[in-house]
Amino acid sequence: MGIFGDIRSYLGEAWEVWNRFWFKPTDPATLSLIRVLAGALLFYTHLVWTFDLQAFIGPEGWLPVEYLRNHLQVTEQLDGTLTPIWSVWSVFFWIEQPWAVWCVHILALVVFFCLMVGQFSRISSVLGFLLAVSYAQRVSPGAFWGLDKVNCMMALYLMLGPCGARYSLDRLWRLRRGDTSEAPASATANLAIRLLQMQLCIIYLFSGLAKMQGENWQAGTAVWWAVANFEYQSIDMTWLAGYPALVALATHVTVFWESFYIALIWNRFMLPITLWIAVAVHGGIALFMGMITFGLAMIFANLSFVSPSTVRRWVDPLADRVALKLSGDG
Repeated sequence: MGIFGDIRSYLGEAWEVWNRFWFKPTDPATLSLIRVLAGALLFYTHLVWTFDLQAFIGPEGWLPVEYLRNHLQVTEQLDGTLTPIWSVWSVFFWIEQPWAVWCVHILALVVFFCLMVGQFSRISSVLGFLLAVSYAQRVSPGAFWGLDKVNCMMALYLMLGPCGARYSLDRLWRLRRGDTSEAPASATANLAIRLLQMQLCIIYLFSGLAKMQGENWQAGTAVWWAVANFEYQSIDMTWLAGYPALVALATHVTVFWESFYIALIWNRFMLPITLWIAVAVHGGIALFMGMITFGLAMIFANLSFVSPSTVRRWVDPLADRVALKLSGDG
């Protein structure tokens, strides 16, 4: 074949691997499980805003829309004048009446609930993403946190694939109509999961690199300062002050894990260890720092690395029992 034939063969094999990685049809079970969990989180995190809705997203709330237009997003012209620009989008930017805010909010809660239970999944996933972004852009920069970003991230990828193929009312309706066929493997389900996996890798990589620049992370004391902060403390962990070596170990393991997550997660032997560390890290954030929803959101996103066969082994028995009860045959 010669050297050019070898190069052509190598590039052909590389192209096949690339296509298989991104577009090989896969069981949508993992994507469907993430839909249930992410939909529940979207529903809950937006439901709690109901208790002070107008303050959060009302036109005259803590961050009035007019203030955002005139003071936060400006560009300097050649003559030195500052001209307002509007580089983000939210449906709440064009709502002027409090009653209309309530109407959109109730609609959003219905959409998030439909996404969770898998009712009209294709439509609710698209509307869910647009509404999640609307809320996030409206409260930014006053209350725009990691939770909102992860919510939007998961909502984005859910609308790319058949997230209602399993564990959904859509699936139950198909069964009741006599369609007992298995949910077909889907290339878009694989694409959605791969994109979520890659974004997680990028998030952890840059988070680890940023931590490497921090003095407390370099000194091995960052975990102590996190758990000792009374503003976030939900469980008293100040007893760690008596174990500086343990604090240093937890600190450096966290930096190592985040920095090398992008490499470790793809190794089949390191995959379960890497995921269990993710559960420990984000579970610790949820339990000890009071950020329960953010910790859960990151754990849910990490489920994208759980294979569909494992998901079905865990979830199918419960889903089958629920389906029997809902169909009246249980």
